[in-house]
Amino acid sequence: MNVETGAERLPQSPIIRPYGDTTGDGMVQLSFTLPIPHSKVAEGAAAQLANKMGMEPALVVHARPMGPDFTFFVVYGPVNHLVDTSKVEVVERDYPLLTPKEANAAIKSTLRRRLVVVGGCIGTDAHTVGIDAILNIKGFAGEKGLEYYRELKVVNLGAQVSVPQLVERARVENADAVLVSQVVTQRDAHLLNTREMSAAFRESYPSDKRPLLVVGGPRFDESMADELGVDRVFSRGTTPGEVASFLVHRLTERRAG
Repeated sequence: MNVETGAERLPQSPIIRPYGDTTGDGMVQLSFTLPIPHSKVAEGAAAQLANKMGMEPALVVHARPMGPDFTFFVVYGPVNHLVDTSKVEVVERDYPLLTPKEANAAIKSTLRRRLVVVGGCIGTDAHTVGIDAILNIKGFAGEKGLEYYRELKVVNLGAQVSVPQLVERARVENADAVLVSQVVTQRDAHLLNTREMSAAFRESYPSDKRPLLVVGGPRFDESMADELGVDRVFSRGTTPGEVASFLVHRLTERRAG
């Protein structure tokens, strides 16, 4: 029973649809850019595209020129699609979240030395905000970065690191884990770079000596770890504590095995 209202709480259905103004109205908002100058024809084209995507009727609520040849649109309208949450597949966290104190204690008791992490942005990616949020002591989302952990040695290589440089530095530092952030994703650059990196580490290390390979960025699919040849993929919103807990879990597990 619901304590506040006295009403019986009914089980939630796994079948859901978008919610806009009222429950079950199916209303969604969509934004996109078309390669056409802003005009009435352009707005009609935007509405037509939304119709073909299943939004009927589609209302163009915002249209703004982007230079002389492009227009940015926001459209709003209902869709008839339903989602079955019982069939949604995601990568669940399979390890406990540790506090910095707990992580330090686990590293000290298991490895009996500091855990070495080498990180950076590979290829032409110059966006260090992601890797810095995880590695730098200032951290992210109210959590201190890995530099804060007493039993971690962190080597942040920064931006535009080549794969050979990353492999070599991992060797020099005797790294336990390599963390790579990829923000630039045009033409799937993040996937190509990650595959190149994982192949280089497989060629350079015996399978039982290779450091853990972890990649992250806003456009990664967490389910692609095996396909990319890495040990873990983290997507947007990942905190330093989640990364630290994963490293401790996997490395202590490897040590025990």
